Amino acid sequence: MRTTQTRSERATEMPSAAMVDMKLEVVVIPVSDVDRAKAFYGGLGWRLDADFTSGEDFRVVQLTPPGSQCSIHFGKGVTTAVPGSLQSLYLVVSDIEAARAALIGRGVDVSEAFHYAGIRGPRVPGAEPEGRSYRTYASFSDPDGNGWLLQEVTARLPGRVDATATTFTSSAELAGALRRAEAAHGEHEKRIG
Repeated sequence: MRTTQTRSERATEMPSAAMVDMKLEVVVIPVSDVDRAKAFYGGLGWRLDADFTSGEDFRVVQLTPPGSQCSIHFGKGVTTAVPGSLQSLYLVVSDIEAARAALIGRGVDVSEAFHYAGIRGPRVPGAEPEGRSYRTYASFSDPDGNGWLLQEVTARLPGRVDATATTFTSSAELAGALRRAEAAHGEHEKRIG
Protein backbone atom coordinates (compact mmCIF):
# COMPACT_ATOMS: atom_id res chain seq x y z
CA MET A 1 0.00 0.00 0.00
CA ARG A 2 1.37 3.40 -0.94
CA THR A 3 0.72 6.51 1.09
CA THR A 4 1.05 10.10 0.00
CA GLN A 5 2.15 12.81 2.36
CA THR A 6 -0.46 15.51 2.68
CA ARG A 7 0.01 19.24 2.96
CA SER A 8 -1.04 19.14 6.64
CA GLU A 9 1.61 16.49 7.41
CA ARG A 10 4.33 18.66 5.91
CA ALA A 11 3.07 21.64 7.85
CA THR A 12 3.32 19.82 11.18
CA GLU A 13 6.96 18.93 10.50
CA MET A 14 8.05 22.54 10.04
CA PRO A 15 9.07 24.62 13.08
CA SER A 16 6.26 26.89 14.15
CA ALA A 17 4.96 29.00 16.99
CA ALA A 18 3.50 27.22 20.00
CA MET A 19 0.36 25.24 19.23
CA VAL A 20 -2.89 26.07 20.95
CA ASP A 21 -5.26 23.22 21.80
CA MET A 22 -8.37 23.30 19.62
CA LYS A 23 -10.82 20.66 20.73
CA LEU A 24 -13.91 19.83 18.72
CA GLU A 25 -16.55 19.78 21.42
CA VAL A 26 -19.92 20.44 19.76
CA VAL A 27 -21.56 19.64 16.42
CA VAL A 28 -24.85 21.39 15.61
CA ILE A 29 -27.56 19.10 14.24
CA PRO A 30 -30.43 20.70 12.27
CA VAL A 31 -33.78 19.30 13.42
CA SER A 32 -37.42 20.20 12.81
CA ASP A 33 -38.86 19.11 16.16
CA VAL A 34 -36.70 19.73 19.24
CA ASP A 35 -38.65 17.49 21.61
CA ARG A 36 -38.72 14.60 19.11
CA ALA A 37 -34.93 14.92 18.57
CA LYS A 38 -34.35 15.10 22.32
CA ALA A 39 -36.37 11.90 22.81
CA PHE A 40 -34.55 10.14 19.95
CA TYR A 41 -31.00 10.96 21.06
CA GLY A 42 -31.86 10.46 24.73
CA GLY A 43 -33.32 7.09 23.72
CA LEU A 44 -29.91 6.15 22.31
CA GLY A 45 -28.55 6.41 25.84
CA TRP A 46 -26.82 9.73 25.21
CA ARG A 47 -26.33 11.93 28.28
CA LEU A 48 -28.52 15.04 28.46
CA ASP A 49 -26.16 17.90 29.36
CA ALA A 50 -28.38 20.94 28.84
CA ASP A 51 -31.81 22.14 27.78
CA PHE A 52 -31.88 25.94 27.89
CA THR A 53 -34.39 28.46 26.60
CA SER A 54 -34.23 32.21 26.22
CA GLY A 55 -37.60 33.60 25.31
CA GLU A 56 -39.89 32.15 22.66
CA ASP A 57 -37.33 32.06 19.84
CA PHE A 58 -34.32 30.27 21.32
CA ARG A 59 -33.78 26.83 22.81
CA VAL A 60 -30.64 24.70 22.83
CA VAL A 61 -30.40 21.06 23.83
CA GLN A 62 -27.02 19.34 24.30
CA LEU A 63 -26.47 15.59 24.49
CA THR A 64 -23.24 13.56 24.54
CA PRO A 65 -22.73 10.01 23.23
CA PRO A 66 -21.28 7.52 25.77
CA GLY A 67 -17.50 7.82 25.92
CA SER A 68 -17.38 10.86 23.62
CA GLN A 69 -15.54 14.11 24.21
CA CYS A 70 -17.79 15.79 21.62
CA SER A 71 -21.48 16.64 22.10
CA ILE A 72 -24.32 17.58 19.79
CA HIS A 73 -26.49 20.70 19.95
CA PHE A 74 -29.87 21.22 18.37
CA GLY A 75 -32.80 23.42 19.09
CA LYS A 76 -34.75 26.47 18.03
CA GLY A 77 -32.83 29.46 16.69
CA VAL A 78 -29.59 27.46 16.78
CA THR A 79 -28.93 26.95 13.06
CA THR A 80 -30.33 27.92 9.68
CA ALA A 81 -29.33 24.57 8.15
CA VAL A 82 -32.15 22.49 6.70
CA PRO A 83 -33.34 19.71 9.06
CA GLY A 84 -31.89 16.39 7.92
CA SER A 85 -29.14 17.99 5.83
CA LEU A 86 -26.22 16.82 7.97
CA GLN A 87 -24.76 13.56 6.67
CA SER A 88 -21.87 11.22 7.45
CA LEU A 89 -21.45 12.01 11.12
CA TYR A 90 -19.03 9.40 12.42
CA LEU A 91 -19.41 7.49 15.67
CA VAL A 92 -16.30 5.39 16.21
CA VAL A 93 -16.89 2.03 17.92
CA SER A 94 -14.58 -0.82 18.86
CA ASP A 95 -17.10 -3.55 17.96
CA ILE A 96 -19.54 -2.81 15.13
CA GLU A 97 -21.83 -5.75 15.86
CA ALA A 98 -22.09 -4.89 19.56
CA ALA A 99 -22.85 -1.26 18.65
CA ARG A 100 -25.48 -2.35 16.11
CA ALA A 101 -27.09 -4.68 18.65
CA ALA A 102 -27.20 -1.92 21.28
CA LEU A 103 -28.87 0.52 18.88
CA ILE A 104 -31.29 -2.08 17.55
CA GLY A 105 -32.16 -2.92 21.17
CA ARG A 106 -33.12 0.75 21.58
CA GLY A 107 -35.42 0.60 18.54
CA VAL A 108 -33.09 2.23 16.00
CA ASP A 109 -33.18 1.10 12.35
CA VAL A 110 -29.47 0.37 11.77
CA SER A 111 -28.08 -0.95 8.48
CA GLU A 112 -26.21 -4.20 8.25
CA ALA A 113 -22.42 -3.88 8.44
CA PHE A 114 -20.79 -2.90 5.15
CA HIS A 115 -17.44 -1.90 3.68
CA TYR A 116 -16.37 -0.15 0.51
CA ALA A 117 -14.89 -1.80 -2.58
CA GLY A 118 -11.64 0.14 -2.81
CA ILE A 119 -11.19 3.68 -1.64
CA ARG A 120 -13.95 5.21 -3.77
CA GLY A 121 -15.90 2.10 -4.62
CA PRO A 122 -19.49 1.22 -3.87
CA ARG A 123 -20.78 -0.17 -0.58
CA VAL A 124 -20.35 -3.92 -0.24
CA PRO A 125 -22.45 -5.92 2.25
CA GLY A 126 -20.61 -7.38 5.24
CA ALA A 127 -17.60 -6.48 7.32
CA GLU A 128 -14.30 -5.70 5.61
CA PRO A 129 -13.02 -9.20 4.68
CA GLU A 130 -9.55 -8.81 6.19
CA GLY A 131 -10.90 -7.28 9.39
CA ARG A 132 -8.82 -4.14 8.98
CA SER A 133 -9.47 -1.24 11.30
CA TYR A 134 -11.31 1.84 9.96
CA ARG A 135 -12.94 -0.13 7.13
CA THR A 136 -16.22 -1.57 8.44
CA TYR A 137 -19.32 0.61 8.83
CA ALA A 138 -23.04 0.63 9.59
CA SER A 139 -25.45 3.54 9.26
CA PHE A 140 -28.60 5.00 10.77
CA SER A 141 -30.53 8.26 10.64
CA ASP A 142 -32.37 10.41 13.15
CA PRO A 143 -36.08 11.18 12.61
CA ASP A 144 -35.19 14.20 10.41
CA GLY A 145 -32.83 12.17 8.20
CA ASN A 146 -29.50 13.41 9.59
CA GLY A 147 -27.18 10.53 8.74
CA TRP A 148 -24.80 8.78 11.12
CA LEU A 149 -22.06 6.26 10.34
CA LEU A 150 -20.72 3.77 12.84
CA GLN A 151 -17.05 3.09 12.02
CA GLU A 152 -15.24 0.16 13.59
CA VAL A 153 -11.78 1.11 14.81
CA THR A 154 -9.90 -1.71 16.51
CA ALA A 155 -6.37 -0.33 16.12
CA ARG A 156 -5.64 3.37 15.95
CA LEU A 157 -3.30 4.87 13.41
CA PRO A 158 -0.06 6.20 14.95
CA GLY A 159 -0.53 9.51 16.73
CA ARG A 160 -4.30 9.06 17.11
CA VAL A 161 -4.31 8.03 20.78
CA ASP A 162 -3.82 10.50 23.62
CA ALA A 163 -2.45 8.37 26.42
CA THR A 164 -3.57 10.92 29.01
CA ALA A 165 -7.20 10.80 27.79
CA THR A 166 -7.57 7.09 26.98
CA THR A 167 -10.27 5.54 29.14
CA PHE A 168 -12.37 2.41 29.09
CA THR A 169 -16.05 2.50 30.00
CA SER A 170 -16.26 -1.16 31.01
CA SER A 171 -14.12 -4.13 31.93
CA ALA A 172 -15.22 -5.78 28.66
CA GLU A 173 -13.91 -2.82 26.66
CA LEU A 174 -10.58 -2.93 28.53
CA ALA A 175 -10.35 -6.70 28.03
CA GLY A 176 -10.97 -6.25 24.30
CA ALA A 177 -8.24 -3.62 24.10
CA LEU A 178 -5.81 -5.95 25.90
CA ARG A 179 -6.68 -8.83 23.53
CA ARG A 180 -6.08 -6.58 20.50
CA ALA A 181 -2.77 -5.40 21.98
CA GLU A 182 -1.71 -9.01 22.58
CA ALA A 183 -2.58 -9.96 18.98
CA ALA A 184 -0.75 -6.90 17.61
CA HIS A 185 2.29 -7.72 19.72
CA GLY A 186 2.24 -11.29 18.41
CA GLU A 187 2.22 -9.97 14.83
CA HIS A 188 5.07 -7.59 15.68
CA GLU A 189 7.09 -10.48 17.16
CA LYS A 190 6.57 -12.52 13.98
CA ARG A 191 7.88 -9.63 11.86
CA ILE A 192 10.97 -8.83 13.91
CA GLY A 193 11.78 -12.33 15.18
